[in-house]
Amino acid sequence: MPSGPWPADAWRRELARAVTAVGELLDLVGLSTEQVDATQETGFALRVPRPYIARMRRGDPYDPLLRQVLPTVQESQSVAGYGADPLRESSAVVDSGLLRKYAGRVLLIAAGSCAVNCRYCFRRHFPYAEHRQGSDFPALDAVRRDATIKEVILSGGDPLVLKDSHFADLVRRIADIDHVRRIRIHTRLPVVIPQRVTAALIDVLAGVPQQVVIVLHFNHGNEIDGDCIRALGALGRFTLLNQSVLLRGVNDDVNVLVELSERLFAAGVLPYYLHMPDAVAGTAHFDVSEAEAKALHRRMAARLPGYLTPKLVRETPGLAAKELLASSGI
Repeated sequence: MPSGPWPADAWRRELARAVTAVGELLDLVGLSTEQVDATQETGFALRVPRPYIARMRRGDPYDPLLRQVLPTVQESQSVAGYGADPLRESSAVVDSGLLRKYAGRVLLIAAGSCAVNCRYCFRRHFPYAEHRQGSDFPALDAVRRDATIKEVILSGGDPLVLKDSHFADLVRRIADIDHVRRIRIHTRLPVVIPQRVTAALIDVLAGVPQQVVIVLHFNHGNEIDGDCIRALGALGRFTLLNQSVLLRGVNDDVNVLVELSERLFAAGVLPYYLHMPDAVAGTAHFDVSEAEAKALHRRMAARLPGYLTPKLVRETPGLAAKELLASSGI
């Protein structure tokens, strides 16, 4: 079977032509400014790739994909309890670009940008400029010195926005650290630009002696189109997990969540986490209460086998792991 389905430069062309103006996005989905409360002035730029826009329903201001990326006036509202760093990640920094929240693993800020700017992003206020990695990835020195670190998590931003050569160099440097057993990659690229899954990317990951875990970020079944399925099929030799965020007006519906789990598993991805939204300034309008979330999860568990029912979790600063609000069913 082919190791990757798209030419090497196709994804970079899509990345370069991502939509960054609200007016252009609305034109592409057949909406007017009068139909939505959109604004360009939020302090967090609009960025959305065209392959993702193509999956949106034209003329629908409530389309669940559009709601995830369209800047709205609600983002400028100040809400008590919502701040720039609700997870206290600044206190988890052990070296520039390296965060340690939990035992046995570290998170490397591999890139300072994403292919898409999700409006609920918990790092929308993160000071990426302070955590840039040079070509020699100096933060890995701290990993080399600490044999208790068994897993390196590549995040950002999105690590797959890196050029193939840069990403390959990073992965190989991590793979050369004897005590690291797993490399975990958190990415939304296969969701919004499936063309990122190239032969070169697959070959780099296939050459890693450690286990490779790829955590994807699908929030709604409508995000999974034929190109996504094709990309996930090419990634099928690796462990594929999905982490969704529970978002009001996007997927706070049992039928939507059940269908998402079914479609993910059919594409070779295990639904792993259903994450409560983080209390980030500018995102309060996406909030779903804990009581609502638990009720939704119970209804999911009544309709799905346990392995298709993601764990309902929340990240709480200071805890030794994510806070489990409800586990999978039976």
